[in-house]
Amino acid sequence: MEPPLTADYPTTERSRVRRMHPRGSHARADVHAVLDATPLCHVGYVIDGAPYVTPTLHWRHGDRVYWHGSAASRFLRAAEDMPVCLTCSIMDGYVLARSAFNHSINYRSAMVFGTARVVEDAAAKTEALRYFTDSFFPGRWDSLRPMTPQELKATSVLWMEIEEATAKVRNGPPGDPEEAELPVWAGVLPVRTSLAAAEVAPGVPDGIALPEPLAALIRSGRLR
Repeated sequence: MEPPLTADYPTTERSRVRRMHPRGSHARADVHAVLDATPLCHVGYVIDGAPYVTPTLHWRHGDRVYWHGSAASRFLRAAEDMPVCLTCSIMDGYVLARSAFNHSINYRSAMVFGTARVVEDAAAKTEALRYFTDSFFPGRWDSLRPMTPQELKATSVLWMEIEEATAKVRNGPPGDPEEAELPVWAGVLPVRTSLAAAEVAPGVPDGIALPEPLAALIRSGRLR
């Protein structure tokens, strides 16, 4: 029997926060919150001694993070059983201080470490892709035509068990209160990323309306 999960990921020399310690966290809840808040991640590999970082969409299921891509990708073909580092970042605002030195940004970020595994079983791959689709657009998988065997073969799905992880967050005004009396405007310019109005694809037959779950997602303003 596997031991129960702890509230925190282990703190190691690789994952510990070295600067701005109050901004860092190894708590599972904090790491998962960042991973779940943004659909885009960057996965770092070392292939033939050279570093590569590729952007891709990801999804989390428990303590596992999944990503996918073309089965023809040399990165994905080489990644199996390879240590990888997956990162996510969200920019929440520009922080303007009284000096250039103290300018900053408000952000949320997560860095997770693990070993890349490939989903080989066709049924398991299909289920992973179904979970992926519905995690972004609830209920959409069942409204689509089924994937063809060739499409499934052309798609690679990888996953990693999160072995170590760190979240880091900055949220607040400029860190220069001792200079508040200077005649310089200071504050935060918030940055927001949200869904906008849907744009129908050419050729969609008349009478095919935007599904209500997608309309609700747009109204919520959330990316997922």
